[in-house]
Formats: sequence, structure tokens, C-alpha cells
Amino acid sequence: MTTPPKSDNQRSRFEAFTQRFGEQASAIRAGRKAGTLTSIYQNLYDLFTKDVTEEGLRDLVSRDPRAAFRFFTRNIDFQALAPLPWYRRYPEIASRIFIALAYQLSPARRIAFAIACLFLLLGFIPTVAYRGADEGGRITVSTAAGNLWWLLSILIFGFLLLMELRDKLSLKADLEIAREIQSGLVASGIYERNGLRICCRMRPANTVGGDYCDLIDLGTPDQLALVIGDVAGKGMPAALLMALLQGSLRTLISAGHRGADLIQKLNAYLCGSIPGNTFVTLCYTELDVATGEVLYVNAGHNAPFLMRSDGTIDRLHSTSMVMGVMENPGYAAEKVRLRTWDHLLLYTDGIPEASTLQGEEYGEERFSAFLRANAGLDQSLLFDRLVKEVVRHCGDNRPHDDITMISIVRTPVRSQTAGPVVPPPIPVHIK
Repeated sequence: MTTPPKSDNQRSRFEAFTQRFGEQASAIRAGRKAGTLTSIYQNLYDLFTKDVTEEGLRDLVSRDPRAAFRFFTRNIDFQALAPLPWYRRYPEIASRIFIALAYQLSPARRIAFAIACLFLLLGFIPTVAYRGADEGGRITVSTAAGNLWWLLSILIFGFLLLMELRDKLSLKADLEIAREIQSGLVASGIYERNGLRICCRMRPANTVGGDYCDLIDLGTPDQLALVIGDVAGKGMPAALLMALLQGSLRTLISAGHRGADLIQKLNAYLCGSIPGNTFVTLCYTELDVATGEVLYVNAGHNAPFLMRSDGTIDRLHSTSMVMGVMENPGYAAEKVRLRTWDHLLLYTDGIPEASTLQGEEYGEERFSAFLRANAGLDQSLLFDRLVKEVVRHCGDNRPHDDITMISIVRTPVRSQTAGPVVPPPIPVHIK
């Protein structure tokens, strides 16, 4: 069953509220319903408090203002301004923030924004003073004039806010549709085939993201391709390139290309199709379900973890450079074998590169320690616990990149009458 988009749920709740509000207003006019005002108040209360959480309020007053300040000042070098005296430093920072805000607006709205700021300043400047005839009273016309300037400034700012809100809501509806489309493009969920248990999970940093994970049938019951990749960037541009990457890869697989030859041809296509300042990291694997053999090409991607059943951990390091940069860098394939209870974990850089406000990354060491501490954990629970661990590490700084993981565990092939297969508890050691 397909879950309706969140915007549809909100629209349905609002329509239900307006219908109840109209019915109650009619009841007031007819004098038929006692306690209607209380009911109307309750509806208004529900409208503005439904789904409000303590975490959301905490983000509103602490995390969101900091994120907004970092967004608008991301191009300001505060260290270069630090040597200036305060009476020059603060006006310089204010002017740069003003310019950063203005450049986020369309040209016409930029003019309205400048006028609103000018009116705001005029409200602070006294202009005309008038001494009234009343004894001991000094009535300043400048106060009334200042209030007028402030009122005009507030009206213009309110108008700009409404226009920007309209644009955001329109874009949000489009992004919700894009999110639904992307959710259908990437693999998600748990798949089982002949002793292999595969779990694919993704947590986008934004509504849509540039991470790519896929599970592709290679035409025979025992051959599967597992792909995980990361397009440089975030948001809609990265999501569009991710869709291009998926379509190109699947087309080349349908044409019969495999292994290093497949990645070589995919790279040649990407070099002529994506912007010059963009690149793609990719780890492509072909699994033989019957033998557990894994052929992989790691094109500059994070080295997957291969957690052996004896407790050691191997890494599948890069075999080639990133994609979309050079047309013929030469791509090589390597082979490993999955034994019973071996666990292969593919992931993207959103995990190790998640950082605090001070710039401290989660890092590969913490990630390795987390895997050691949670060896043998259910794959879905492992991802959920990992995301909580990363978010807890980031603190007030939201994870800025997508988090994606593909987990493959080889279990014993069981008969129809066999009971559940339970992995043995195994200590894990880094090799």
C-alpha cells in the first residue's frame, strides 16, 4: 500500500477543519448549539498544536536559527574581519549579511527588500520636533513619523515573506513528488535469496538526495548486482544526476556489459554528460548467490566493511579513481568470497563525514568501533541504531549529507522444515 504524501495529509486535515468550522459557524447563527465557541477554540488549538513535538520546538529556538545564520554567512570570512576594530567589523558583517540576503531574492524583490530596510532605518532617525501648547508637554512629530516608517517597513517585509512562503510551498509540493519518484528508483527494504539476506536503507539529508543504491537481477537466479554510489553535491541537482547514473547503468547492464568493462563504459558516458565540477563515486558488486563469490569495482568510493564470521574485518579498498573526471583512467575488478555468516556492509560518506558544529567528524574509527560493538545485530536495527548514533554525535548540527547503507549477510540455506537461523555471537577484531 502506498503511503499518501505528507502534504496530502495536511491538506485533508485542513479541509476537515474548515468544514467543521463552517458547520459550527452556521450553528452559532441559528442558536442551535451550546458550547460552540469552546468547540471552535478546540479546533483552532488542534490545528496549531497537532504534531508539535518538544524536539521540534527545541530546534526552532536553537538549531534552526544557527543553521539559518550559517547559511547566510557561509561565504563570509570572519577570521579575516577579526583584526578590524569593532566599529568597523560589525558594520562590515552587517553589510555582507544584507548583501547575502538580497542575493537570495529575485531582482524585483531585491529592490523591495532594500526599500524596506531603508524605511526601517528611517524609523530610527528623528526629523521634526514640535513643542505643544500644553504645559510641560513635548510632542514629537518624529515619533509618529518613525512609527509610520516602521509600519511601511513591516508591511513590505510581510509582503516579501508571503511571496517567499508561496514559492517555498509550491517548491515543497514538487519536492514531495520528486521524493516519491526517487523512493521508487532506489532499492529499499529487505531481500532474501538462496541464503543471502540483503537490506538496503537510505536517509536523505534533504527531501531528495544524491546517494544511489540499487539491487539488479543479472538474468540468472544466482547472479545479482549490488550498487552503491554518491554524486557530489546535495539536493535536487544531485538527485537528477543520480537518476541519470541509474538509467545509464541499467541500460549498459541490459546490453550485456559486466564488471570492469561496464564501469569503464559508464564512466565514458558520464564524462560527456555531467558538469565538469561534478564527479561520482561508485562501488559496483556482482554476487554469485550459489558460491558466495563477490566481484567488485570500487571507483573511489568508501571502502566497504567485510566482517568475517571469525571476527575479523577486511576492507574492500578502491580499485580505481572516481567517475566522471577522466575518460579512460582504467578500471580494475577484484574478487572476494562470502562465507556463512560473513557480513558485507556498503555505505556512503554521509556516515564518517557527519560532523559537529566544531567540525569534528564521526570518522572511520568511530564507525569501526560501532560495528564491533554491534556485531550480529539485525540489519535493519543496525541501520536505525547507526543513524541515531550519527545524529547524537552531530548534536545541534544536522547531518549535512545523505546516509545510505547496503548490508549483505550470507546465512545457511535452510530446508522448508528447518527452524529459524540464528547467528552465533562472535567477537569482532579489526584486521
